[in-house]
Amino acid sequence: MSGPGYAYKALNRAVGKAIHDYDMIRDGDRILVGLSGGSDSLALLWMLAERRPRIRITYHLEAAYLDPGFGGHAAEALKPFCERLGVSLHSEVTDFGVVSHGPLNRENPCFLCARLRRKRLFEIAAELDCRTLALGHNRDDVIETLFLNICYAGEISTMRPAQDLFSGRFRVVRPMAYADEQLIRRFVNEWDLPVTTNPCPSAGRSRRAEIKDLLQQLYRSNRKIKGNIFRAMRHVKPEYLLK
Repeated sequence: MSGPGYAYKALNRAVGKAIHDYDMIRDGDRILVGLSGGSDSLALLWMLAERRPRIRITYHLEAAYLDPGFGGHAAEALKPFCERLGVSLHSEVTDFGVVSHGPLNRENPCFLCARLRRKRLFEIAAELDCRTLALGHNRDDVIETLFLNICYAGEISTMRPAQDLFSGRFRVVRPMAYADEQLIRRFVNEWDLPVTTNPCPSAGRSRRAEIKDLLQQLYRSNRKIKGNIFRAMRHVKPEYLLK
């Protein structure tokens, strides 16, 4: 199916279903959206802002962008974008990316950078009295994380669409968890959202990129594989796993 507006309708349906299935947003919630300047987080903020006037519950949105320290102009593009959506943007320049790519951390810079960014996002959320942190991970990210953890951590696990942390003090939600990466890219192109280039030196050559390439080969061989992998994470049979 194709045509003008299809990407919006399909993405809105996927986001709405994920929010409903996991009770992600509740009346009166204060939500901090983590922005990266990439397609996923921009689409997430747009969808959450667009939903507010047409649903029964009310919630407040804030946005945060953490510059990893490689230069670039993402903050300049994000500020007017957030203003159009009526969302306050909190932008900081950090050294998280530089530190993560330092001489003492060559093996897995992405892991450290993500951990540092997540820690700071929780701090900002606390400062803004936001109990919920919304992140733009999509269905491809959930599947790739499963394979990353199997291959590099020796465990069967992935990121959950919604999860309470720190004894319930914070909640992480991923409203894009049911949406395919390709659909999000199409939506972003249709609505001309201000995507910025990722300045990270590991972009496109990380462990995640390797897993993505591997999975793409599988998907090309059989179009049902992606859906089957995603459904399999809900149909685990522990009695057939090693103890």
